[in-house]
Amino acid sequence: MDADAAQPPHWRESNRRHWDERVPVHVAGHFYDLEGFRAGDEPLRGFELAEVGDVTGKTLVHLQCHIGTDTLGWARHGAERVVGLDFSGAAVRAARDLAQEEGYSQERAAFVEADVHQAASALPEDSYDIVYTGVGALCWLPDIDRWAQVAASLVAPGGFLYLAEFHPLTDVLDDRTGTRIVHDYFCRQAQVQEAPGTYADSQAPTVHDRNVQWHHPLGDVVSALAAQRLRVDFLHEHEVSLFARFEAFERAEDGTYRFPSSFPRVPLMYSLRASRPAGA
Repeated sequence: MDADAAQPPHWRESNRRHWDERVPVHVAGHFYDLEGFRAGDEPLRGFELAEVGDVTGKTLVHLQCHIGTDTLGWARHGAERVVGLDFSGAAVRAARDLAQEEGYSQERAAFVEADVHQAASALPEDSYDIVYTGVGALCWLPDIDRWAQVAASLVAPGGFLYLAEFHPLTDVLDDRTGTRIVHDYFCRQAQVQEAPGTYADSQAPTVHDRNVQWHHPLGDVVSALAAQRLRVDFLHEHEVSLFARFEAFERAEDGTYRFPSSFPRVPLMYSLRASRPAGA
């Protein structure tokens, strides 16, 4: 059976409407802080910059790029060419506008509207030195093996895939305090939600609130990439998050969030790099 046929009906269309509606909220709001970005603020996380390393002269594709701030962040750090891909037409238009404002030509920073599963045929190049996927992306995909196949196919020989994501352990904690395990870690079924607002503004008035998400255990993600014959160089777990997901979170000076020091530490995010040998 086709994997999509086994999913809730019209899930992709529901998710696209959900994201299209939230793009103006994100463009205008404080979470992405486009005014700060235009003034030179760093959109990328410190651990990402350290783990990806020097991107000078590299080509980079950002899958599920949303409004393009992270994509353009890599261009600022010296990437020779960046390409962002997202299935939301509204997000791609916002990203293109931002790139134009920043003075990037199409040759330096391009944005493509396409489903991530169609990336291999939609992107202008066959492969890239760095395939980058930012946080909050994998939960919108039903089949992690299919994603890994597409993403790995874009990694040039001698290049690597870099993924930074919210840790799946956070999905099993209670939604309010984050102090109790209340959900099944190994549940892989679609989760249909009706959630008004957005993580960037919980009070934003919204209409297209139905969305469908999937939980991907950490072992599934690593195994899916290994099956594509990528070499997993590292898997790091981090005790910080990027938004106030749980009410107990405290905000640090660098803008990240974590549980108070009196709480037991748990991983809130993870990052991994998987490379393709130069001769492969």
